[in-house]
Amino acid sequence: MNMSDMQGALSEILAQRKVVSLYQPIVDLREGRVHGYEALSRGPSDSALHSPLAMLRAADHSGLQAGIEQLCVETAVHGFVARRLAGKLFVNIRPARLFDPFFKPEKLAGFLNSAGLRPRQLVLEITESDPVLEYTALAGVVEKLRAVSIEMAMDDLGEGFSSLRLWSELKPSYVKIDKHFISGLNQDPVKLQFVRSLQQIAEKSQSYIVAEGIEMVSELAMVKDLGIAFGQGYLLGRPTVMPPAAPSVEAAQCLARSAISVFPRAGAVRTQQTAQRLLIEAPSVDSGTPSEQVLEILQAREGLHAVAVVRDDIPVGMISRPLFLDQFTRHFSRELYGRKSCSLFMDDAPLVVDIGTLVSELAELVVRKGKQDFSDGFIITENGRYRGLGSGYDLMREITEMQVVAARYASPLTLLPGNVPIHEHTDRLLAAGVDFVAAYFDLDHFKPYNDVYGYRKGDELIQLLARLITEHCDANLDFVGHIGGDDFIVLFQSTDWEWRCRQILRQFDSSRLALFLPEHVAQGGYESENRRGRMIFHALVTLSIGAVPVRQGCFQQHLEVERAASQAKKMAKRTEESSLFIERRHHAAGQHELCDGGAQPGNARLAEACFTDF
Repeated sequence: MNMSDMQGALSEILAQRKVVSLYQPIVDLREGRVHGYEALSRGPSDSALHSPLAMLRAADHSGLQAGIEQLCVETAVHGFVARRLAGKLFVNIRPARLFDPFFKPEKLAGFLNSAGLRPRQLVLEITESDPVLEYTALAGVVEKLRAVSIEMAMDDLGEGFSSLRLWSELKPSYVKIDKHFISGLNQDPVKLQFVRSLQQIAEKSQSYIVAEGIEMVSELAMVKDLGIAFGQGYLLGRPTVMPPAAPSVEAAQCLARSAISVFPRAGAVRTQQTAQRLLIEAPSVDSGTPSEQVLEILQAREGLHAVAVVRDDIPVGMISRPLFLDQFTRHFSRELYGRKSCSLFMDDAPLVVDIGTLVSELAELVVRKGKQDFSDGFIITENGRYRGLGSGYDLMREITEMQVVAARYASPLTLLPGNVPIHEHTDRLLAAGVDFVAAYFDLDHFKPYNDVYGYRKGDELIQLLARLITEHCDANLDFVGHIGGDDFIVLFQSTDWEWRCRQILRQFDSSRLALFLPEHVAQGGYESENRRGRMIFHALVTLSIGAVPVRQGCFQQHLEVERAASQAKKMAKRTEESSLFIERRHHAAGQHELCDGGAQPGNARLAEACFTDF
């Protein structure tokens, strides 16, 4: 489509109001109901301008962007009212449009009232398709809109360059996380930590997070467990002309479920990184450099967040991109300051760090300097001389990755979470008040096996057990941890946990035989030397499982749960064969009594202990 045809098609769309609005539900994840709808505009279905992106790009080239975006808002409002949809109406708008006459607070509020929509029902979603330079002016417009009860939202947080600053300046009621960070959230520890961090910021800034792009039940469960207020995506409801009044059945069932999601775990622990990992190769300027040259550098490198000012290659200051561009977009600024020294706009006390500074130390320095230094970044030197820049965003990303790794100590043998994450997940379950089962897995006669077959074969036996446990657990519900050595713990939320344990026992008893010599299998064991130097007979390695159903209010902390599971495991080890022992507890005033019952020998046979009140 050439320019003339494109302009003609846009003029026809404006004249005949050929825009259609689809509506996608935004769901309150705490209450399980629809909170509102996002309006998604479409051009004529038989036109090359059907896609909203194509229509907006064409409008930009034709100078008709103001009219097209106003038409999209008007169509969304009229359609929302005509369909008698409840809750909030979210409409997308680019920042520049908020300065148009139609969006003046009184005029926009008047249009809404005449259309039958209360101003407090409208939420304007600021998109980052255009760079925002005049933050102060934009914040002023937003504040006036808020005064007439029109709320603001930020769209696609994490996608644009200025997301964090826009959040800080506009103080929106809603912040939408880009779908990239939600897709596969249940399998990516870095995404998980990033989303958790944003949720913490939202809680402190009185904003609500909206998780976009939710397509899987596992993603929805994770988002809900993180305490995120709202969700949006195909699983909750697709955009349609006449949208549903409630979330999908599958989503509703997930939201009603009391289970707690298992956080994804990181890989092996990474060594401590230094500032070199954050180094950005960037040009510097002399303190006498004219300001217009700095402007040219920033215009040539859109991703550069600052410019370092040096004297004889020694840093003396730093010029922040947002602050500098904010000054130069004002009337006559270039004429007034273009030829003057750039030192007029520099921070003469920037944070300067050596390239060998540990990231953890760098984070402390940034916090100590204040939030402005986080936004502006820092200068990196080597032997006192300028090497490059570092950004607050890259520092946050690196710290996030380090926290993920540090929080999930993993066994180098099985790569399963160790004691720290086991404790954390147990406490999460207890805090949520959900019922679960703590099952302790332990190999019997394992030391003699190591003595006879060697540590390498012993490691294979441990890895076999780890694989069987993992295969028979639901990765989204059941947490598998490696306490150490041949000891494992599983925190089951699967309702069929007992069947899973029995399957593990059966498969272990059959699979273990491949790790013994045929004559030892035939004999049912082997002889080895004990600590006193005497040869004694040891049975083949077996598996004991002690399980403790944990009911709401029975335990207060992870130590109590782990102690009870360990005691149940000791009961299971009283038999010579692989066994499952289930410990039944009825608490009264913190006391319980062991009644008749005990572990029974046999291949995966069940034994129970009954506890009664005093």
